[in-house]
Amino acid sequence: MSANIILREKEFIVRHGMTIRSAMLKLELQPESVLPTRKGELISEEDIIQEGDVITLIPVISGG
Repeated sequence: MSANIILREKEFIVRHGMTIRSAMLKLELQPESVLPTRKGELISEEDIIQEGDVITLIPVISGG
């Protein structure tokens, strides 16, 4: 089984057992531009993706 990473309306299927950061880099996503969440809770990009996880990436907005 695998896990899902969701960013906006795109869904990516990834292998479990890797860190969220390594999965984002593999998908060519910028780890610095998003906050990962699992079940509505903020998690670290160093957390290991578990089988069946659904990780939602929330874009970080900055302004000046």
